[in-house]
Amino acid sequence: MMLLFFILVFVVLVLIHELGHLFAAKAGKVQVDEFGIGLPPRIMTLFKWRETEFTLNALPIGGFVRPKGENDPNVPGGLAAASPWVRLGVLLAGPAMNLLAGVLIYTLIFTQTGIPDVSRVILVEVSPDSPAAQAGFQAGDLILSANGTPINSTEGIRTLIYASIDQPVEIVYERNGQQYTTTVVPSSQRTAEQGATGVLLGNPVQQANLLTAMSLGIRVTGMYIHEILTLPARIIQGSVPSDQARFIGLKGMYDFMSQAVAKDQQTRQVPQQPAGTPAQEPTNYTLALIATLTISLGIFNLLPFPALDGGRILFLLPELIFRRRVPPNIETTVHAVGIMLLLVLMLYINLMDFINPITVTLP
Repeated sequence: MMLLFFILVFVVLVLIHELGHLFAAKAGKVQVDEFGIGLPPRIMTLFKWRETEFTLNALPIGGFVRPKGENDPNVPGGLAAASPWVRLGVLLAGPAMNLLAGVLIYTLIFTQTGIPDVSRVILVEVSPDSPAAQAGFQAGDLILSANGTPINSTEGIRTLIYASIDQPVEIVYERNGQQYTTTVVPSSQRTAEQGATGVLLGNPVQQANLLTAMSLGIRVTGMYIHEILTLPARIIQGSVPSDQARFIGLKGMYDFMSQAVAKDQQTRQVPQQPAGTPAQEPTNYTLALIATLTISLGIFNLLPFPALDGGRILFLLPELIFRRRVPPNIETTVHAVGIMLLLVLMLYINLMDFINPITVTLP
């Protein structure tokens, strides 16, 4: 079932990309001969809409759009015969659909989980027999002030605690709408992993309406795009180890998906916990991973590499800027070589998934 679920997710993400190309081609009056689910050989024709055949193919690893006259500008009504702006729109529409899907998935996540209120601090976890537990703290307590200083960030309370090691700190907190005051003594005898007081800090969440959730979904998608685009520079600077920033193939994606699904199932089946222990809220690792994959797919296709959408856009630039078109036979040859190199690269990436698999433990 996990394998079937992974195949379904992967195919859907690729089809979302191809639907972008299809809709843009239709809008630009470009004839599309075939919209394929899966890769050839063809199993059957599902139906025909206008001039486009929708087909089911044997290899369940994606899909494709086959526009008329894709590389031949002499074919009337074909893609290559369309204006450069129409072709640009068709090429951009696929990645744009993937990025839009990422925004919508993150919007769904935020409507389900709410939005963290970073101006308030809550105790997510209190370790047994820790200084915090001895002071009477429980998971879910809202920290209001420490030593008379209002607390409005996790960094603020953390800084104050570590500036008061082995000294009493007076904490005002809220539980079930009531305010209480207690004293905790951060211990220098505890390890960094245990924490000086033995608490896990977090932020309470508030319900988000659709507009707020979508706005945050756009911001998170933009942040993830920024992370991808700046990754090469951060590797060169050494801020990200190169062995943690490599491409992964189908097996790597499957491994990540398996972990995400298992973690989500675990948090949804956890029994009621005693007071003072961490409250495991239902997680959204699977949805977040799907959002990550669709955004990555969109950005990857925009890379200026032959055969990818970004590579084809690169060949459009002389025509858009100087009104001089690259000869179609040269462009076709370059893309054919690009496809071969891309296949070799994908083979290498997928082999590395088996030879040197990436292991990630979800929190």
